[in-house]
Formats: sequence, structure tokens, C-alpha cells
Amino acid sequence: MSTDPRQVIDHSAMSRLQYIIIGLTVGLNALDGFDVLAISFAGPGIAAEWELGSAGLGFVLAMELIGMAVGSVFLGGVADRIGRKPTIMGCLFAMAIGMFMVTTTSSLTELSVWRVITGLGIGGMLAAINAMAAEFSSLKERARMIAIMTIGYPMGGVVGGTVVTQLMQHFDWRAVFYFGSAVTVVFIPFVHFVLPESVHWLARKQPEGALKKINTTMKRLGHSAVDQLPNIGEAARKVSTSYLFSKAMIATTILITAIYFLHIITLYFILKWTPNLVVGMGYPPYLAGEALTWASIGGALGCVFFGVLSSRFSLKALTIFTFVMAWVFTSIFGRAPEDLTMIKFFVAMAGFFVNAGIVGAYAIFVHVFPTHARASGTGFAIGIGRGGAVLSPIIAGFLLEFGLDLPALSMIMGAGSVIAAVLLLFLNLDAGSSSEGAGNIEETSAGADGGSDKLSTT
Repeated sequence: MSTDPRQVIDHSAMSRLQYIIIGLTVGLNALDGFDVLAISFAGPGIAAEWELGSAGLGFVLAMELIGMAVGSVFLGGVADRIGRKPTIMGCLFAMAIGMFMVTTTSSLTELSVWRVITGLGIGGMLAAINAMAAEFSSLKERARMIAIMTIGYPMGGVVGGTVVTQLMQHFDWRAVFYFGSAVTVVFIPFVHFVLPESVHWLARKQPEGALKKINTTMKRLGHSAVDQLPNIGEAARKVSTSYLFSKAMIATTILITAIYFLHIITLYFILKWTPNLVVGMGYPPYLAGEALTWASIGGALGCVFFGVLSSRFSLKALTIFTFVMAWVFTSIFGRAPEDLTMIKFFVAMAGFFVNAGIVGAYAIFVHVFPTHARASGTGFAIGIGRGGAVLSPIIAGFLLEFGLDLPALSMIMGAGSVIAAVLLLFLNLDAGSSSEGAGNIEETSAGADGGSDKLSTT
């Protein structure tokens, strides 16, 4: 039987293993969600121990975001060159080591270095698991599976936040990182023994032993073996990250990166500053952690909301709607009374729409970047977009130091989502499928990838 294995996966019903793989990406994304929030949970304790002001704490909060930006850009390209699975394994080791070593630091410099290293792992992980979720999903279920994968991020904050809230009542801030490191280590054997390499990647890159690996995975998925690899020329197999800046892709690359950059400013204002703003209102740190947990609960529900509606509404229109509503509720959060119940509600609503918008962005990444540039394209957009994450807590810290009140601060920090919504109007969501053929130099089955990159936009 000489059938392109990518076509088989794209057009067949999903098997139990595929759902297990999606489940693993949810768990891995949850690690990312917890690791990113870990410094926010620990922030008040770190600020007290080292007597940091708002601006100083803003720089500390930004350190792993710098690592994430670098990791996404460079390790996304690595995932396209050496494979999704080895990249994920390497990222897990970096995250586990970085989280543990933070507990041994005796200076802000050491702490910042280890947070950068943790961020490198997080950034590479995000690019690789987004590609994995897309490439092990059927065409029909792809948008929904990406939404499910994205739920892991806020769920990591919910579960981790619940545990950390208890830990912080009995231990100091270092307990946050002991917990995070231990959970990360637990995932390493699961990824090693359960997660196969992407069939889409193997079929496209065709490394040594690719046919045997593909057939092993196809058997595990419940499909027949294929007797040969797709006919892809050597030039196509070696297409590099520079393809993102080719004439066919440069406009799309720049536009989707700018959109993600602007929206992420809103997300990281909520994630990084909520605990400190709540502590500033006179509440103890563990209650501030509870408020941040509600942002994650809202975020998880927002991911479900987007996944349910993604097959019924235009991907672009739905994403624009969530961007605009993210700004609305971030602004309302800034005007909430100093009542913890009301604060939790508005933080949850802001998290709902901000995270729903992130799902939309991730679905758009899969839509506009073809297979051979999917991890590198996603990594570049996330990496440069993380510049917004780096700037967000720093800008907010300086604005607070300059005396800006919370209502004005929230409106300003959420405005990036509105600008992102306007830019999204000009993005061509068919760029990935139309450029797929251009990238598939000498590939006779170009339609396999081209078709797989289409999401429902009806």
C-alpha cells in the first residue's frame, strides 16, 4: 500500500494513541503554565527577602521571559531540524534543572540566570508541542485539539496555584520551585516511552530510518504500513528557517508575530502583576496567589469556549472578538473595588478572554505556517512575541513607580489586544496552504501538507 502517511492521519478518525498524545501535550503545556507563574507566586516573598521595589521586581519577573523568547526562536528551528521529540526532551531537562537551581541561589544575579535557563526550556517546549498537537490531529479535529492543548497552560496555573497556595502558608518561596522541578522530572519518562516522533516531520525531513519509524508509529495508531516515503526532493527536505522571510512568507511572518506580541502584553500584565497588586491592597501573599489562580481558571474556561466555537465561527472573527473582550475586562479589572471576591471575578473574566485569544493565535500559527516551517515559524512568532511578555511587567512596574493609578494602568496594558485585533483584519489565513506548494520543492504530494494545514474558517 503506497499511501502518504500524512494523508492517512489527516483524514482518518483519531485513535486512542492520538488522544493520549494530545493529553501529553496538555500536561507539558501545564508545566509551562506553572513554570511561568512560579515566579509570580514567589514574587512577593522574593521582593521581601531582597528588599526590591516595583521596578526591580519587574526585571526579576521578566528574566524567564527573556529565556522563553530566545528558546522559542532558536529551539523552534531546532525542532524543525532534529525533530519534535528530542527537542521536547531537552527542554524538560532544562526546565527541571533551572527550577531546582533557583532554590540554591544567594543573589538576584544567580536567580536571574537560572530563570533564563528555565525560560529557554519553556520557549522551546511551546513551539514543539504546538506542532505535535497539530500533526497528530486529524484535519477535522485539528482546531479543537489545539484548543485542548492550550487548556494545559491555564490549568497548570490552576492546579499549581492551588498547591502553591497551601505551600506558601507553611514554607517560603523556594517551595514553589521544589514542587515545579519535581513535577517536571516526572514527565521525562512519559515523553520518552509514550510520545512518538511526528509522522509529518519524518515524512517531510526523511532522516535515516524514517520509513521504519513511520511504520512503527502507524501501527501504533492502528493504520497499515506504507511501503515508501513520499517523493520529496533533497532541496525541500533542507528548507531552512530563512524560508520564513522569503517573499512568499515574510508579510505573514511579520504580521502574525506583531499580533502575538501585542496580545501577549495583556496576558503577562495579568499573570505577572496580579499577586503584587493584590498584596498592595493589603491582602496576604497566599490570598494573592488565590486571585492569580482564578485568572487561570478563567483562562481554562476561555480555551474551552474557543474550542467549542471554533468549528462554528470564522477563526479570524472569533479571535478578533476575544482580543477586544480581553481589553474590555482587563480595563474593568483595573476599576474593581478592593473586595477580594470582585477582584477574583474580574481577574477570571480577563483570563477567560486573554487565554481564548491565545488559543486563536496558536490555531492561526498552524494555519499559516506549513509543516517544514511550523515549529520554527511558531517559535519565531512566540519568541519575538515574548518580547511583549518581557516588556509587560517592566513597563507596568515603571508606570506604577511614576504614580499611575490602577484604572489607567490596566487600560494601557490591555490596549495591545485591541491593536492586535485591528492587525488581524489584514492577515491572510490562507498563507500557509498557498505557500506550502512553494516550499515543497520537487514534492509530488504537495497536497498532503497543504491540505493538512487548513482549519475550518466557515
